[in-house]
Amino acid sequence: MSILVTGGRGAVARGLTRLLSERSLPYRLGSRAPDTPGAVPCDLGDPATFRGALAGTRSVFLYAEPSAIEAFTEEAVAAGVEHVVLLSSSSVLAPGAADSALAASHRAVEDALAAAPLRTTLLRPGAFASNALGWARSFRSGRPVRLPYPEAHGDPVHEADLAEAALTVLTDPDRAGRAYTLTGPRSLTFAAQLSILGEVLGRPLPYEKVTAEEWKAGAEGHMPGPYADALLDLWAAADGVPVEVTGEVELLTGHPARTFETWAAEHAADLGA
Repeated sequence: MSILVTGGRGAVARGLTRLLSERSLPYRLGSRAPDTPGAVPCDLGDPATFRGALAGTRSVFLYAEPSAIEAFTEEAVAAGVEHVVLLSSSSVLAPGAADSALAASHRAVEDALAAAPLRTTLLRPGAFASNALGWARSFRSGRPVRLPYPEAHGDPVHEADLAEAALTVLTDPDRAGRAYTLTGPRSLTFAAQLSILGEVLGRPLPYEKVTAEEWKAGAEGHMPGPYADALLDLWAAADGVPVEVTGEVELLTGHPARTFETWAAEHAADLGA
């Protein structure tokens, strides 16, 4: 019986399927718009795609899309799925998470899985290192990155570590059924991340400190207001406050979490090198 890997275009899903292929483990890649051989339609917002994607599977790697999660869990139970590994978020653990749009979608999916007769493993990463790709346009244009809280800390985690962690809990029953908070190896401010990226790209990468209102106005049109507010609240709370890092990446992968420097070197071309 195979593993259904949802979110086929996501970096973690792509990394996970490579690992499964290398180990000759059977899997099915589900995507909203399948564009690779063997991929099947699986739009987590469209219940009509669930039955076909889930047929014959016993485990699922699931992205946190809440809009049809109850229908998904019903179809998963009917298909005989036994184990779901959810890519959630450590935002669900933050103070005020109940009122945060950032945490709401992940919490809704966690709650729906908890209410279903499915063994569930929760992977709760903090900040993705790949969030830095959002600055690439500024790097290429030579404009400074606009930051409302340049000294806000994050715990950037490499997507390859998340894929390896997912592989472990999907294939080792002794590691399943728990919640893991996954972080990078160091707490880094946005300013420190830009300094590291500048060293990798070989040029200064300046930033401009802006107000929260100015940043939100710039985000209008490509980010919903409540989500922007939640990010601002998260950054304000982390302004000058280091994030607590965990050793749970190493616990699941057997090696220390990859550094932000490693991620940056691997993605230099994507960043505008």
